[in-house]
Amino acid sequence: MARSAVRPGLEVLLSDSLQLVQGRRVGLVANPASVTRDLAHAADLLQARPGVRLVTLFGPEHGLRGEAQDMEAVPGGTDPGTGLPIHSLYGSSAATLAPETEMLDGLDLLLVDLPDVGARYYTFAATLSYVMERAATRRLPVIVLDRPNPLGGTVVEGPLVEPGFESFVGRFPIPVRHGLTMGELALLFNQEFGLGADVQIVRMEGWTRNMTWEDSGLPWVPPSPNMPTPETAHVYPGGCLVEGTNLSEGRGTTRPFEFIGAPWLDAPALAATLNEQHLPGLLFRPHWFRPVAQKWAGRNCAGVQAHITDRREVRSFAAYVALLAAARRQAPEAFAWRQDAYEFESRHPAIDLLAGSSRLRHDLESERPVRDMEEEWRRAAEGFEPARQHVLLYDTAR
Repeated sequence: MARSAVRPGLEVLLSDSLQLVQGRRVGLVANPASVTRDLAHAADLLQARPGVRLVTLFGPEHGLRGEAQDMEAVPGGTDPGTGLPIHSLYGSSAATLAPETEMLDGLDLLLVDLPDVGARYYTFAATLSYVMERAATRRLPVIVLDRPNPLGGTVVEGPLVEPGFESFVGRFPIPVRHGLTMGELALLFNQEFGLGADVQIVRMEGWTRNMTWEDSGLPWVPPSPNMPTPETAHVYPGGCLVEGTNLSEGRGTTRPFEFIGAPWLDAPALAATLNEQHLPGLLFRPHWFRPVAQKWAGRNCAGVQAHITDRREVRSFAAYVALLAAARRQAPEAFAWRQDAYEFESRHPAIDLLAGSSRLRHDLESERPVRDMEEEWRRAAEGFEPARQHVLLYDTAR
């Protein structure tokens, strides 16, 4: 598919819909990737625009400008770019994930521009839902500036969150790879899960559902420190599952979520096992690496690098479940599930929070075939599809 000139919601607002915010006291929820195609940030542009009263900024996990690592508490403060106050929406407890009531004092509306990567457990979606929920209690309008789903908007993959397993990486029962934009997620949160917010979506122009990021013509800016490239986003729906284990998911390396390993794995054998399964859109190469931070920091790890051969065919959730199964079979005495608190939640292991239930963990422990699991996920996705269809804002190109 040829590259297209997609205009994200921020550009549409600034050129065609500025009346939505002019003369109103605006709070902006944004991240480092909240930019135009010429890489100007939303906060800087809005502050400079005549008639717009940008008064407060809100930063999600990793911070407004993206300095903080995963699960690192982000303090409030003053934005060095604009001089405006920043309220953190990711502090040291679960209570900090929603804006406090006084943070909304003096605002006429909330503007949300949170570039996302199309996976349920990338936490900006949950932040959007908390912002909407708190705004509803104040009858404060929310305007969402829509952006492309880097994975496209046609493929749905992975299990849904089951009751009792709700968390910051899965607040509502949606699949891991949901095939929705942030604007569509906002509508879903309102219509299906009753948040009751006054929400308006500033739609993109030029985006169709079968576009991946590479088709959009937009520059990639890492929305978080460990999302350096579009390729990272393509493998992330599966790669993030590794966080629920004692394997390194490649944090502390140059290719997070693509490098997977541990000191006790047999790299050539793992790559061969995975490649024998002909996992769509992926090839695995034996790889050795030494993380400089997080799991196995300073230790030599053996494992694989996931190489994308066809981004449209990649089904990374199933592929990385196959990877976990192979790693566990190869070294059952060394493989372990992560047990420490994860995203402020300690009632369940991290893998259960990511998968949305304990089912995936039990399936892997019983060595259930991945193809059987995939059939179960497919049925769950079919049950989700009617709700999804009700909120789609964009067509699929013919």
